[in-house]
Amino acid sequence: MTGMTDDDAGLWLREYHPATPGSVQLVCLPHAGGSASYYFPVSRALAPDVEVLAVQYPGRQDRRHEPLVRDLPELARRVHAVLRRRIDRPLALFGHSMGASLAFEVARLLEHEDGVAPVRLFASGRRAPSRVRDERVHLLDDRGLIADVRRLSGTEGGLLGDDEVLRMILPAIRADYTAAETYRYAPGPLLSSPITAFTGDRDPKATVDEVRSWQDHTTGAFDLHTYSGGHFFLNRHQAAVLDIIQAQLVTVPAGTRTA
Repeated sequence: MTGMTDDDAGLWLREYHPATPGSVQLVCLPHAGGSASYYFPVSRALAPDVEVLAVQYPGRQDRRHEPLVRDLPELARRVHAVLRRRIDRPLALFGHSMGASLAFEVARLLEHEDGVAPVRLFASGRRAPSRVRDERVHLLDDRGLIADVRRLSGTEGGLLGDDEVLRMILPAIRADYTAAETYRYAPGPLLSSPITAFTGDRDPKATVDEVRSWQDHTTGAFDLHTYSGGHFFLNRHQAAVLDIIQAQLVTVPAGTRTA
């Protein structure tokens, strides 16, 4: 995507709280069916030391009339086209579930096309890109898809019980499931960015061993943090996770462009 305008960037990136000038930017990528507003509490907690930029995918909330993206590498290219305009200061990536795979592909594009490695990649609730499962939930009928989302507690039950809201969000959920489940890692150069991984010890979508394999995708440092809970352990352990993120980002020197 060339010729990206400021208006286009405004569609993709949401800034909820002001941050100290020159602070590290933390780009947050939502899970399947998620939206930028999921990261409002993260922005509030990390401001003003970290500038949180939450990504809004097409096809949801105020972008609900835009075409959905069902291919994860294509979605990564579109996010990258926006972020490459903002690499004048330190940038880190955080993604949960599908968002972690997306963050990885965006990090690859930034490093190998722009020569700018994110100062850190935070991967939450997702197995490493090289650990593949044959998942086909996106092929189920609406009832089956909704059952899986409820099983993971990824969308509030109240929303899934409202027929009008459900009709609005179900296409986005299916598109994201399609992108996440059909994604296949293409071997290539390792990242130089350090990777921090977070996982729940009872996550049906990713075992601790599968998450530990993130260390195979970087030449940089790696650390793994395991918490009690399932796929959305993050909701219960948000404070502990944010403490780690803040500690690892506020020590990044001003003006750092690469890891």
